[in-house]
Amino acid sequence: MRPDQPPRVMIVAGEASGDLHAGALLRAMQQQRPGLAASGMGGPQLAAAGCRLLVDAGRLAVVGLVEVLGVLPGILTAWRRLTGELRRQRPDLLILVDYPDFNLLLARRARQLGIPVFYYISPQIWAWRSGRARSIRRLVDRMAVILPFEAAFYRRRGMPVDFVGHPLLDTVRRTMPRARMRQRLGVEPDQPLVALLPGSRRRELAALLPDFLAAGRLISQTLPRARFLLPRAPTLGPDDLAPFLAAAGDLDLLVAADLGYDGLAAADFALAASGTVTLELAILGVPMAVAYRLAPLTCWLGRRLIRVPHISLVNLVAGQAVVPELLQEAVTPAGLAAAALSVLADRQQQMTMREGLARVRSLLGEAGASERAARLALGLIAP
Repeated sequence: MRPDQPPRVMIVAGEASGDLHAGALLRAMQQQRPGLAASGMGGPQLAAAGCRLLVDAGRLAVVGLVEVLGVLPGILTAWRRLTGELRRQRPDLLILVDYPDFNLLLARRARQLGIPVFYYISPQIWAWRSGRARSIRRLVDRMAVILPFEAAFYRRRGMPVDFVGHPLLDTVRRTMPRARMRQRLGVEPDQPLVALLPGSRRRELAALLPDFLAAGRLISQTLPRARFLLPRAPTLGPDDLAPFLAAAGDLDLLVAADLGYDGLAAADFALAASGTVTLELAILGVPMAVAYRLAPLTCWLGRRLIRVPHISLVNLVAGQAVVPELLQEAVTPAGLAAAALSVLADRQQQMTMREGLARVRSLLGEAGASERAARLALGLIAP
């Protein structure tokens, strides 16, 4: 890089949550180094931050070893575009955000071209395939992690790593009092409100929403005044929900978009798909039960490979079972309803769970993760 030339980076994120954090990181880097230019792969958050998107990551977002086969042609196209850009443009830094199977191959190509590599948001190799730590140590110049236990994991394996805190602490907050949001939703102060959060992908909807709705009907038999909130994810349209809502029956269900974190914070309890939303609920202090269901073959393989005691980020951060987890065949309407009712009907259990969620919130560090990660990334670019 010439002294008079602004730095150029390539940034690659393959999931919606990765796109969110990558966008915040890029904005922080631009504030610290005005004129910095970026290209790469991501979604609307990266694009809004000024990244020139070579690949739309939304077309590639899947979960599971089997499910990835359906998007393999798109992954190959993305690989050709990004490696071609690395060869032609030789950016000053390659920034990788999660998405390990793809990104570690890209890191290998960058290493061959002499381009430094910064990894933001660890691949979950602490859960399975921990042997990949050797490749990461060889291919990545520095890593910034957002979960507290990850730093010790990488340091034990000789990796330069920094825990920067979780970026959700900068974004997850209420903008109005909880009582006002409940009033806006038409929910009375003493009415139980249960949020249904089946995920942001169509496959997740099909796997979880029918059981969530059926659980809602069971909950209503015990708590007739209970109401249910289904926030529509920005990645989904009304037509995606319509087939499921037609089978919801007489469930007192509010379907809404654009409620933000105020909508989640208004809930007394949530049935949530395992993922980033569980940490969002923890930061907001909303009790929950966590569920997930994968393709049978993916689950069969996962149970033989995964080496962690919990599936939810909340319990992993806490190091203990703070919230109930239901996986695969345990995801039934009766099981989900029982998990919700045991908390909704017991004030002491509500208090205990909220105390556990507050501990999780404290373990996530302090606000400012994107700024700290930006300083580390820029430190790898020649001045």
